[in-house]
Amino acid sequence: MKIYQYTLISIFFLLLGAENVQAQSKSKIVGVWFNTEKTAQIEIMENNDEVIGKLIWIKHEDGDLEAFTDTVNSDTSLRNRPLMGLTILEGLKFKDGIWSDGKIYDPKSGVTYACDLQLKKKDILEIKGYLGDSWVSRTVEWNRVKK
Repeated sequence: MKIYQYTLISIFFLLLGAENVQAQSKSKIVGVWFNTEKTAQIEIMENNDEVIGKLIWIKHEDGDLEAFTDTVNSDTSLRNRPLMGLTILEGLKFKDGIWSDGKIYDPKSGVTYACDLQLKKKDILEIKGYLGDSWVSRTVEWNRVKK
């Protein structure tokens, strides 16, 4: 009987530990990231069972009001919306070390792409954006903002 109880307790703690490890690796991209050009900062956060990213800082020249609105959006009704606080990453689900099946909006072009994210190093995030099939893609790297 004691061996049975010991086995059950061991299995319980193994399962509990495995869930904790998955949660830690799943949340490794949570934080603030510079885009490739370091002209914007995106805060990546968990939202229920997905990961999203919001634009929280934009480098701009004084008086450059266009830097703060979505002036090139293909939907003309959205061209006056503010970029600050805009969700540009959404729908990302974690599986096997990759956040996939998401979308990324590029405020420079006004286009939304399918995307996958992968942490290359602790402070380097690889973003692969693509239109249609994933073989037509562009990959960029974002760097974590140091505190």
